Amino acid sequence: MPRKAIVQPLIQSVPSIPVTTDVVTTGVIASDDCGISKLSPVALGLMAEFFKVLSEVSRLQIVCSLKQGSKNVTEIIEETGLGQANVSKHLKMLTQAGIVAREQQGVCVYYSIANPFLFELCDLVCDALSIQMEQQSQQLQHLTTLRQLR
Repeated sequence: MPRKAIVQPLIQSVPSIPVTTDVVTTGVIASDDCGISKLSPVALGLMAEFFKVLSEVSRLQIVCSLKQGSKNVTEIIEETGLGQANVSKHLKMLTQAGIVAREQQGVCVYYSIANPFLFELCDLVCDALSIQMEQQSQQLQHLTTLRQLR
């Protein structure tokens, strides 16, 4: 099945995911149904913070660099072209957010993606953006055709 057929329904609705009782009682989830419309303000805040960490281009470059596996700061700098201070600052933020894992190996520290689901999420976002751009392109073509008919 083409990815577009999978992504389109995801854009329109978020599936329900059952949650455990302790998540419900902590106030993170408003009910047993985890559709985005049922999320509590606390849960929405956590979601917003997660996406906020990913909303910076340099951090996304670092995440992409780590897709092939763990790397140290020097390797990330070489691959991304970012400065050392910049990479270190962003790695700290990504690590604190739980997106990147940090592992000391002797005198070197290696960074890796803590949860590979992140790449599935990025793929879904890319697919959704592709669909959106395709629709905008079709609308623009339609407007161009209408303009030529005048």
